[in-house]
Amino acid sequence: MKTTYYGHACFVLEYGGKSMLFDPFIRPNPLAASIDVSSLSPDFLFLSHGHEDHVADAVEIALQSQAQCVSIYEIHAWLTSQGVSNSHPMNVGGMWSFGDVNVNMVPALHSSSLPNGQYAGLATGFVLSHPAEPAVYYAGDTALFGDMALIGQRQAIDIALLPIGGNFTMDVRDAIEAAKLLQTTRVIGMHFDTFGYIRIDQHAAVAQFAQAGINLELFAIGETR
Repeated sequence: MKTTYYGHACFVLEYGGKSMLFDPFIRPNPLAASIDVSSLSPDFLFLSHGHEDHVADAVEIALQSQAQCVSIYEIHAWLTSQGVSNSHPMNVGGMWSFGDVNVNMVPALHSSSLPNGQYAGLATGFVLSHPAEPAVYYAGDTALFGDMALIGQRQAIDIALLPIGGNFTMDVRDAIEAAKLLQTTRVIGMHFDTFGYIRIDQHAAVAQFAQAGINLELFAIGETR
């Protein structure tokens, strides 16, 4: 699996032979000014919830790429109203197989509305699995909640993408507890440093995770690993 970071909570995972883009917030993010949105052509587009800092570039990318969009039903309906035809609706607890990639939509503890104020259903996360790939949990925007333990029990999580910036989501301390509940020792941090409210000390964060026996990876914008 290859991972590319486009800032905030936006990643592309090369997974199971497909390119999977999560929560595109690129053009409105000054820190991601080097990223050419018009060049992005994912096979799949996953949207965890409706806030602008997760869907700002979603319609444009969906239309230019014809990516298969995956989201909760209310966001699916919004995408359809914007002219997006290749959209697959899900809801919390649902699972669907896209070829060899299994996707489970799981809860996130967060609010969700679209940029126009329209109700966007529940906030969600995604668990991806594939016979030849690590199991990945993309948490979306969420607080720490006890049922993360159930997510980890139902599916061994190899890599968890967790928000760590605090204020709107989990902070570093709570993300460490989330990793313990998920029973994973590899975390990729997201939703940090974009705004003043969520700036963190990156070196301190990595050290705190390490003290708990967990590897925290923080990407530079545009970096691929």
